[in-house]
Amino acid sequence: MQIAVIDMTIVAAYLLAIISIGFYLKKRASKDMSAYYQGGRKLPWYMLGLSNASGMFDISGTMWLVTLMFVYGMKSIWIPWLWPVFNQVFLMVYLSIWLRRSNVLTGAEWMRTRFGDSHGGKLSHFVVVLFAIISVLGFLAYGFVGVGKFVEIFVPYEIVSPYLPFELSPEFVPHFYGISFTAIATLYVMLGGMMSIVWADVLQFTIMTFAALAIGFIAMAQVSPDALSAATPEGWNNPFFGWSLSLDWSGIIDEVNDKILSDGYSLFSIFVMMMLFKGVLVSAAGPAPNYDMQKILATKSPKEGALMSGFVSIVLMPIRYFMIAGFTVLAIVYYDRLDLVSGGSLDFENILPSAILEFAPVGILGILLAGLIAAFMSTFAATVNAAPAYLVNDIYHRYINPNASNKTLIRASYLISVAVVVISTFIGLYVQSINSVLQWLVSGLWGGYVVSNVLKWYWWRLNGYGYFFGMLAGIVGALVFPPIFSAVFPEISSDIAPLSVFPILLIVSGLVCILVSIYTPHDDIEVLKSFYKTVRPWGFWGPIKAQVMAEDPDFVPNKNFKNDMFNVATGVVTQTCLVALPVFIVIKEWGSMTTTLVILVVSATLLKRNWYNKLDENAA
Repeated sequence: MQIAVIDMTIVAAYLLAIISIGFYLKKRASKDMSAYYQGGRKLPWYMLGLSNASGMFDISGTMWLVTLMFVYGMKSIWIPWLWPVFNQVFLMVYLSIWLRRSNVLTGAEWMRTRFGDSHGGKLSHFVVVLFAIISVLGFLAYGFVGVGKFVEIFVPYEIVSPYLPFELSPEFVPHFYGISFTAIATLYVMLGGMMSIVWADVLQFTIMTFAALAIGFIAMAQVSPDALSAATPEGWNNPFFGWSLSLDWSGIIDEVNDKILSDGYSLFSIFVMMMLFKGVLVSAAGPAPNYDMQKILATKSPKEGALMSGFVSIVLMPIRYFMIAGFTVLAIVYYDRLDLVSGGSLDFENILPSAILEFAPVGILGILLAGLIAAFMSTFAATVNAAPAYLVNDIYHRYINPNASNKTLIRASYLISVAVVVISTFIGLYVQSINSVLQWLVSGLWGGYVVSNVLKWYWWRLNGYGYFFGMLAGIVGALVFPPIFSAVFPEISSDIAPLSVFPILLIVSGLVCILVSIYTPHDDIEVLKSFYKTVRPWGFWGPIKAQVMAEDPDFVPNKNFKNDMFNVATGVVTQTCLVALPVFIVIKEWGSMTTTLVILVVSATLLKRNWYNKLDENAA
């Protein structure tokens, strides 16, 4: 094993610290359901923002982003729009405010404020719980595979195999390591709930910030612009593109051309347009029922919900991409020193762990390992916390045992946490590629989520039945259409198939959603008026708006649509600059860095004037 004792000591100290946090906060977290799932809504917005950023600094995503930057260079800054990363901008500008005004415990409970307790309302409530559980299991499997691949590089199986009472096939070694670390993460999140997650995340983000800066500066010291230029194809350092990708690695690292072909990103303009189209719709739908939504609901007020969402991009993007750029340039220039072979074949997802092992000095290696393992813990723990919030609060407490004591509910949360971890582990055993899971989650599953959840904010006539059947059609389609599409069009990459299926899912779920709503009665007018007055959305609410204003002439409707859309566009530009700026610094493209900095200052100034200065008024 090539890891020094001091590095292993740092990792062990971190693991001990987070377990200790869980035990220390156990009593406070078990006070009631709000304390367990939302920290009692007493945590400051900047801590929740750091925690959310930490959860997004996940190990699987970081491995994927390093691979993308290695292969696609500066053009890779657009590919995370698949998630889409700019959903945080929509949340910052207006959606966090709308969501937090509901004052509920979970996203499924929020359905009651929109659709009431009618039969359709109960169905909408149920389908959100179903979607939440499917997405939680998917993201847990995604993270589970990532941490296993990561750890395998540092602790080869032959080192630990003599101490194990069983034998493992090489393809299941990452899963063995994944199970080991998920057990630790499950323990501390079960004990301390949201408070344990947030305090552990703050510790993790502090570690990661130090490690990221160290790696970025090491790369800047060791790699000159000339060396990087010689090791990359023409256009690698240019974020802009034409109709096609136009990156040719022939004669440099020929295998990368095969990677580009298998990814299916060659026609880059079409790919980016599809991502942007999907990303805007997904972002306008609001947060999926996962840990991101739970952090918003845990803030003290609508204003703090908006500040928390905006803070995520500010702290996450520059730090994360400074490290990603550092590892990428080191890996490219010193590619021949990396071991990227896994299971007998070249695995580009091993670039990050191989680069850490090769380039991180003693001490920094331990901090990086602790930080990236902590990043996995953070994402995993926050996701595990979201699952029982839905199953216990929205199913068990509401329908099965409405008189359950806090002690019973907390114990039920422990049981559900273990159950979802075990199930996601079995799913992870059949996952070979991080990217394949990610593409299915963000392109396939969310394709079914979009229409119903866009309309729930902006169209009064959407009812509980329309929401339920639209979501159900989308979820079934996300499970069925991608494999059919891959069978019909085998020449299209399996990783890109879910994105290609997105328009089909959109049309099918949209038609079902709208037609069912039109041909069934609208929801209770009193429920709709209460929702409109409390949340105060803009959109197609004319009939409800007229009734509310007839009853309350002093009511002021939301007229911020144009300003919100301007702020969203400005925010996306600002966020993209926060991604590009640290990369240009690391690769020493000083001209591009200066241009990016100027755009960043201008866009941030516009946001200060048109969003932040009006936040007190808009979030009231």
